[in-house]
Amino acid sequence: MTSDSKAIQSRLIRDLEPVVGIELERHLSIQKNWYPHEYVPWSEGRTYAGPLNGDAWEAKDSRLTPVAQDSLVLNLLTEDNLPSYHTEIALSMGRDGAWGNWIERWTAEEARHSIVIRDYLMATRGVDPYELEDLRMAHMSLGYQTPYENDMLHTIAYVSFQELATRISHRNTGKISDDPIAESMMQRVALDENLHMIFYRNTLNAALDLEPDAAMRAITDVVTNFDMPGANMPGFGRKAVQIALAGIYDMQQHLDEVIAPVLRAWNVFERTDLTEVGLKAREELSEFLSKTRAESDRFNEKRDHHFERLIARGQEPIRIQK
Repeated sequence: MTSDSKAIQSRLIRDLEPVVGIELERHLSIQKNWYPHEYVPWSEGRTYAGPLNGDAWEAKDSRLTPVAQDSLVLNLLTEDNLPSYHTEIALSMGRDGAWGNWIERWTAEEARHSIVIRDYLMATRGVDPYELEDLRMAHMSLGYQTPYENDMLHTIAYVSFQELATRISHRNTGKISDDPIAESMMQRVALDENLHMIFYRNTLNAALDLEPDAAMRAITDVVTNFDMPGANMPGFGRKAVQIALAGIYDMQQHLDEVIAPVLRAWNVFERTDLTEVGLKAREELSEFLSKTRAESDRFNEKRDHHFERLIARGQEPIRIQK
């Protein structure tokens, strides 16, 4: 980070403090507390093999399809890495005043997500508990580090998109589970993610008004290099492909339901307050979106052909019904 960037960051953290305070109060006024234990069918649970001499887990115990299992595991492991996310956000924004109050509140709310998903999977024997724990240990041992040197603008731009992406993934995972209990649970989790997205989106909108060029550069950097925070977990690539094929989360959804609405909310392509630096960043963003749209269209065509071949062989594809 250059000395100019550091100066901008310091100034923004100070000048955005009132905005963060207002957004926190707005969030608290509409966010409703909920209790993970209420969403778990505890009566379905039974003791596992081990010191308590229960029943060993078997694949037939799960009522979830393989892709639903993959998606729930991926979503859970992503939520598990909360300590790393907390650290990165705290380092980029600081823990003083309204910033610190938000970070602590956000962390407390996010912690519910891994609690409820894991409890559901364990009570219903939805996945292999040994494999799940081994994956958790491997993923959390890697941790998560932002590629943006604890840069507040990049961090807020990233979580504005990431929270919305996670909301969509959670919501669609619930749909494809074919289990009303799981769907209700994931809808509840997705609602939290949406409220978090609104906080970050509104905060960056204020940053755009204060430092339009620097904020535009951060937005472009994040969009053109976007990865979900769980991208380094073991087996992520295979799970991500299956999840995309099923329509739980694919590139078209990323463009249409995540990138586009957030950019519209920021009025990115209509802004008239950018100088040469900001205009160059916006041009890069536009070119990237056009290229990615073409890649998304090619993926959709290949997926359609894949499904046609499955149907011709008498197999019903597992996918979200649009």
